[in-house]
Amino acid sequence: MPLLSVESQLPWLAELAGAPLPNRREEAWRFTDLAPLKALEPTVLPVVDPLAGVPLPKGVSRLDLEEWAPLLDASLVATGSESAWPVGLNRAADPQVLALRVSGEAGPLELAWDAGSAKGLAALRVLLVLEPGSSLDVLQVVSSSGENCTSLITEVVLAENARLNLGVLALGHPMASLLAHVAVKQEPGSVLSCTTATAGWGLVRLEPRVMQSAGSAQTRLRGLQLVDGQQLADTHSFMSFGGPAGELDQVHKVVANGSGRSVFNGAVKVPQAAQQTNASQLSRSLLLSDRARVDTKPELEIVADDVKCAHGATVSQLQSNELFYLQSRGIGADQAARLLLRGYCDEVLRELPAMASAWHPLARLLGDGA
Repeated sequence: MPLLSVESQLPWLAELAGAPLPNRREEAWRFTDLAPLKALEPTVLPVVDPLAGVPLPKGVSRLDLEEWAPLLDASLVATGSESAWPVGLNRAADPQVLALRVSGEAGPLELAWDAGSAKGLAALRVLLVLEPGSSLDVLQVVSSSGENCTSLITEVVLAENARLNLGVLALGHPMASLLAHVAVKQEPGSVLSCTTATAGWGLVRLEPRVMQSAGSAQTRLRGLQLVDGQQLADTHSFMSFGGPAGELDQVHKVVANGSGRSVFNGAVKVPQAAQQTNASQLSRSLLLSDRARVDTKPELEIVADDVKCAHGATVSQLQSNELFYLQSRGIGADQAARLLLRGYCDEVLRELPAMASAWHPLARLLGDGA
């Protein structure tokens, strides 16, 4: 694809999206340094369909244009993210749409994209429509080895009693960026497990957003982000209950080293209609350097009065008593620290879909010595 016009006074991504880049005067973006995006080459990169020439697993079929077009944006609208700037950028880049229907006991399904070392913007869009009573394990693997940005929008519609185990493993480059939205609309009786793990990116912006349309559903969110050097990982999650008896179990973990920075903003909305909601949110951050920084901001908006809602946030270093215990049994200091770090990360990584093991996520996130 040819280079886009650079004659405008706006940065080219703003010109492409038709809206100015977010700035730090906006609350949701006040910790986000968009310098890596502003430095991008003005090129939209071609994207390869990860399922091209690959037989679809049992229970998974492609949707035709006339089938998926009316469903596109439904989950974004339900979660209030249809007008978010990264979503607008993705639309403007005319992304390839991978739209799939899931019936019965399906899967597993793996979707892998690698932006490689090419310079520019790669835009991807996935729509998963799970029929009543269906189930699917799906792993998305996103990677980059150069100065580029990957824009990924994943929309999910979970019908009644459907179950989805969604994993996102994102391994980047210090000069690469990842903008990822996951928008899920859940019907009663549905079960969602969403686990994300990221490392290596210069800039990561993750926005998992879930709406239980009528409550009576289960949502389990797990996140792990590793930052080092000058890297920034910025996660803004949103959970809304549209009816009673909904459940949320959310744990977000961070490992920050060097001058890396992590941001976590977790919003949970429980309106009057969402009585008997049971929601738990925990943010845990591990600092390995005195130059690293973590900003964590749990938000609970509760109007209903018959609920169980809790949140917590901790920022700590490796525990000296645990290190001493391991060293007292003949384990060297570096190895002891490595073992504790592995255990800390593995609590999240083991919840990725089973096929993630082939990617050796723990070793790749922590380095070959893991």
